[in-house]
Amino acid sequence: MPWFVWLAVAIGLAVAEFFTLTFALGLLAVAALVAAIVAGVDGPLSMQLLAFTVTAAATLLVVRPVARRHLTQPPLLRDGSEALVGRTGIVTQEVTALHGLIRLSGEEWSARAYDSSAVIPAGERVDVIEIDGATAIVHRWET
Repeated sequence: MPWFVWLAVAIGLAVAEFFTLTFALGLLAVAALVAAIVAGVDGPLSMQLLAFTVTAAATLLVVRPVARRHLTQPPLLRDGSEALVGRTGIVTQEVTALHGLIRLSGEEWSARAYDSSAVIPAGERVDVIEIDGATAIVHRWET
């Protein structure tokens, strides 16, 4: 098969990958590109098919699982309000299960106590358990 046929197949698979985002079609496009190179150096059709098959198998069996695992992992760095979880703040207005204010990372945040029976007076240190919208859910800081 001429090299430009393999190249057309590779381009077609790459375009299909762009629209489907399955990651499999992109790897098959790479395999077709390898077969195009073999065809370009006048390799016989059997070598072209072998190159395509081996490259496709290797990429689909080795590269794709690794890439999928990396795509499904949570980010290593938290950003935005998620970065505030685990931080320590200072109560500026008494915190109860219903309302309160804390100073957290240089900003004033509305806060609620994690424990519904807790009342945390102003001046106490608190740990941020989670962020619910624009409200920090906190509990009394423990040393």
